[in-house]
Amino acid sequence: QVHLVESGGGLVQTGGSLSLSCAASGRAFTKYAVGWFRQSPGKEREFVATISRDSILTDYAASAKGRFTISRDDAQNTAYLQMNDLKLEDTAVYFCAADGYYGTSDSAYTYWGQGTQVTVSS
Repeated sequence: QVHLVESGGGLVQTGGSLSLSCAASGRAFTKYAVGWFRQSPGKEREFVATISRDSILTDYAASAKGRFTISRDDAQNTAYLQMNDLKLEDTAVYFCAADGYYGTSDSAYTYWGQGTQVTVSS
């Protein structure tokens, strides 16, 4: 089992940047692919980005491509989501998730953090 804690959320103006972190504890982090998802009020949780266990594969939602970058530092048991050129529609609670299998569906992930709020203002 792995325990995930997100951090780095906050309030930022449109066009600004934020870097989210997902710190993992428990079983070996290198066994897990990591995904980032987000959920806005009244909306379904949606996929944002994912990275494979060996960092070779990454995938992004269309809304995140070119603006967001997912990465991981296995020595620190931490995954990151760098978000640039933030837009109003990026406002959401952002969750990281982990599982042995790399995927873009939230059903592919077993372990979830509690989420961190990102608010983008004009």
